[in-house]
Amino acid sequence: MNSSLPPSLTTLNGESQAQSRHNMLQQACNVLRTEAAGLQAMITALEASGPDAGDGLGAAFVTAVERILSDNMRVVVTGIGKSGHIGRKIQATLASTGTPAIFVHPAEASHGDLGMLQKGDAVLAISNSGETAELADIISHARRFGLLLIAMTSRTESTLARTADIVLLLPRAPEACPIGLAPTTSSTMQLALGDALAIVLLQRRGFNANDFGVFHPGGRLGTQLRRVHELMHHGKHMPLGPPSMPLRQVIMEMTRKTFGCMGVVDENNRLIGLITDRDLRLALEQDLGNTCAADIMNTAPQTIGPDVLAAEALRIMNDRPRPISSIFALDEAGHPVGIVHLHDLLRAGVA
Repeated sequence: MNSSLPPSLTTLNGESQAQSRHNMLQQACNVLRTEAAGLQAMITALEASGPDAGDGLGAAFVTAVERILSDNMRVVVTGIGKSGHIGRKIQATLASTGTPAIFVHPAEASHGDLGMLQKGDAVLAISNSGETAELADIISHARRFGLLLIAMTSRTESTLARTADIVLLLPRAPEACPIGLAPTTSSTMQLALGDALAIVLLQRRGFNANDFGVFHPGGRLGTQLRRVHELMHHGKHMPLGPPSMPLRQVIMEMTRKTFGCMGVVDENNRLIGLITDRDLRLALEQDLGNTCAADIMNTAPQTIGPDVLAAEALRIMNDRPRPISSIFALDEAGHPVGIVHLHDLLRAGVA
C-alpha cells in the first residue's frame, strides 16, 4: 500500500485503496452536483414568470439594480461567519467593476464603524438564516437613517427578510455537507448571486476594459490592460530615415537605436516603409555604394495604433508568418508616434 499516512486514514470501513480513491472522487462530484443544483434552482427563480413573479427573486434583483443605479448608491456589504467571507468577496468584485462598495463587519459596526455608513448608501446584508444576531445594530441603523436595505437570505419569514426593503431570496437547497451543517451550497449561491449583481451593474454602467484597467494598475490584470502608448519609445528614440538615405547610414541608424529595424518616412513624415535586419542581409548582394533605403524597404509594414492594448500588440507581432520583434505605432494620419519592442512587452509582464 502506497501511503505516507497511517492505514486508518487511507481506507474506510475496510475498503481497498483503489476503492477508497474512487469513493473520494465520487464524494467530490456529489458535492459539486449538489452545489450545481442549487445554482440551477437560483437560475430558475430568476427566470420565473407568471402571476407570482412580481415578488420573486427576479423582480427583487432587477429592483436592486435599478435602485443602486438610479440613485448612484454606494453599496455597504455586511455579514458574519461564512456569509461575511462571501460578503468581502462580493464587495471586492463590486468595487473593482465600477460600483463603489465597502465591507463593514457587524461586530465592528457596533463599536464605532456605523460611522462609515452615509446617507444614500445601500446596505447589502447577507445571512442564510436571516436571524444573525450580530446584524441587529447595522439593520437598526439602516432603518433609522432611511438607508436602502437589501437582504440576501434563504428564509422569507426571517427577521432580516421582514425588515428589508428588497429581499434577494435564495431558493431552499440542501447543503453539500453530509451532516447538513457546513455552509456549502448556500455560500456558493450567495457568491454567485453577488457576482451576478456586480456584473449586471457593470454592464448597465457601460463599464469597459479601460475602466477596469484604471482600477487594476498592478498585477497581471493591470499589465494585460496597459496600452501601447504607455510602453512605446517616441521622438528621437525612434529609428527613422528618408527613402533616399544611403544604406551605410541606414545601418548606422539601426545600430544606434537597437530596435532591429528602421522606419522610412516621406517628406510629410508619414511611414511609407520598413527596413529590418533581414532586409539588410538580403541587401548585401547588391551594390552597397548605390543602394538606398527605398531600394530595400518593405512598403507594407505591419503597424498598430498607440491606444491598442499591449497584449493585442504582442498577439499581432507573434501571429505574423514571420514573427517580428518591433512594431511602429501610427496616428490617424499615418505619422509614426512611437515604436515598441518585444522586450518592452516582456519587461512589462504582458507576455
